[in-house]
Amino acid sequence: MSNKTKVNVSAYRKRKEAGEKIVMITAYDAPGAAAAFAAGIDMLLVGDSMAMTVLGYRNTLPLSMDEAIFHTQAVRRGAPDAFVIFDMPFMSYQVSMEEALRNAGRAIKEAGADAVKLEGGAELNPLISRLVDAGIPVMAHIGLLPQRIQTSGTYRVTGRTPEAAAKLLDDARAVEAAGAFAVVLECMPADLGGELSRALTIPTIGIGSGVQCDGQVQVLNDVLGLFEDFTPKHSRRYAELGRITREALQSYANDVRNGSFPGPENSFK
Repeated sequence: MSNKTKVNVSAYRKRKEAGEKIVMITAYDAPGAAAAFAAGIDMLLVGDSMAMTVLGYRNTLPLSMDEAIFHTQAVRRGAPDAFVIFDMPFMSYQVSMEEALRNAGRAIKEAGADAVKLEGGAELNPLISRLVDAGIPVMAHIGLLPQRIQTSGTYRVTGRTPEAAAKLLDDARAVEAAGAFAVVLECMPADLGGELSRALTIPTIGIGSGVQCDGQVQVLNDVLGLFEDFTPKHSRRYAELGRITREALQSYANDVRNGSFPGPENSFK
């Protein structure tokens, strides 16, 4: 599918039916969005991971609606024709149906997003249905739920027991029935990711859930090597921009200190 023309949610179901993989990556600003779109990425997720990767928070929980909207607006400006998904921040949709609808509406009207993403399974069915009825496309998210780190206590693989796997299958079918156009499967055994993908008619987007998912999503900073402390098992580095950036800045600092910058070519007569 070419990303040179604007697409809607039905295009991704057709991709699944045709057996064509879907590529999604996080984006947090205009330059990153422009680069991702030019590279042919299918979906841009303005992920709540920006709380950690861009804003310096310890986890995703402190991110506000206003911060998420601000960054989504930048992503939209950088890639006007991209399919952009707004990751609903913690407590922006859990308080009440009315507040969730209002905040999701802001994501579409103010931020320019094409869809919103919610973390949770069957318990979110009424909300997913309400948002879809209001004309707001919803991407669901099951498996490891980073917004529930305070109750889970750790980031760990889900669905490793028969009971847990059955619960995830029930959740996947429930969010599909509620009207979600796609579902993220995070950190579950690869064979379970494949089982869920075959059980659904909507696309599955995996992160740490195996190659059998209908698509994959990764955090931009992990892919580009901008976060150097460690590489998550589910990720692969395709560049070392953190090291390259640091070396470039060291060279700049050295050139200023030894007087070689600015040179004649950088100066005006």
